[in-house]
Amino acid sequence: MKRIPTTVFSEWAATGRDERMAKGHEVAVNNMLEYALKDKKNFAFIDAGCGNGWVVRLVKALKGCLSSSGVDGAQMMIEKALSIDPTGVYHHANLSNWSPNKKVDIVHSMEVVYYLSDPEAFIANVYKDWLKKDGRLIVGLDFYKENAVSHSWPEDCGVSIMQLLPIAAWISFFNKVGFNNIQSWRVDKKENWAGTLVITGVK
Repeated sequence: MKRIPTTVFSEWAATGRDERMAKGHEVAVNNMLEYALKDKKNFAFIDAGCGNGWVVRLVKALKGCLSSSGVDGAQMMIEKALSIDPTGVYHHANLSNWSPNKKVDIVHSMEVVYYLSDPEAFIANVYKDWLKKDGRLIVGLDFYKENAVSHSWPEDCGVSIMQLLPIAAWISFFNKVGFNNIQSWRVDKKENWAGTLVITGVK
């Protein structure tokens, strides 16, 4: 039986699968952060779908980071993040309608957006309510049309909401909501793995 993503992820937090996920996403996340932060002297950062907070903690330690916080829909992921980093800022909320008190320079999201029932609405919300002018959204996705090996994941993981879309559709969401300087590339491509799709744009 398939269940909603937040239920599945809370379970993964309880069984330690979140740590394996973090390890598996390290190469792509490092590539994304390097790109997003290369010209930033001082910046505020949000990780959307932060899981156990590993990216929030990674960024918090970087020079020039004024604030680094996370938001996730899975209650147990947020509890785990706070148990590791009690002074950290982690919000348990529905990503589709949450927005921060203060706008930020960078919004990062790895392997999250396709779990939302309306990814375009989320991207529009980030553009409008999360980012300062000239702020950047950067998203990493492993589940997309061109990555054939990923197509069985909804069945494999028993997750009810997973949007399988082609690269062009993801880019069109960024375009439609108003992002500029949209770039996309794939990280860590190898045989039978089309790579992590990265898409980014500037407000």
